[in-house]
Amino acid sequence: MEQYLVTIIACLCLNLEGDQVSAYRTHMKIIGDILSTTRDDVDSPEGASVTYLIRKANVSHVRISKILNNLVSQGLIQQVDSKGACRYFISSSGREFLVAYHTFSKFAENFGLII
Repeated sequence: MEQYLVTIIACLCLNLEGDQVSAYRTHMKIIGDILSTTRDDVDSPEGASVTYLIRKANVSHVRISKILNNLVSQGLIQQVDSKGACRYFISSSGREFLVAYHTFSKFAENFGLII
């Protein structure tokens, strides 16, 4: 019986090619994706729209609205009203946070931790 349980668990953890199945993203990973998008992917001088961030970060509107409000209140991104719509830019604090986040992510990954 125990052998079957081990086999089932192993099958659940591996896909057909033998690679590990990717887990859901953590809240921190989503924040990192949003900050990276506002830093790297915004070609418009007006900033990133909510729709653009939803598509790039692959997050629902309800969830991203809460996250954006939190990031604005923490000073990691700036919200600008442009033509009646909210646009977002990464702030200097957001850039510093993103560098620290990537540094810590690599450090944790070296120890097999997922943040």
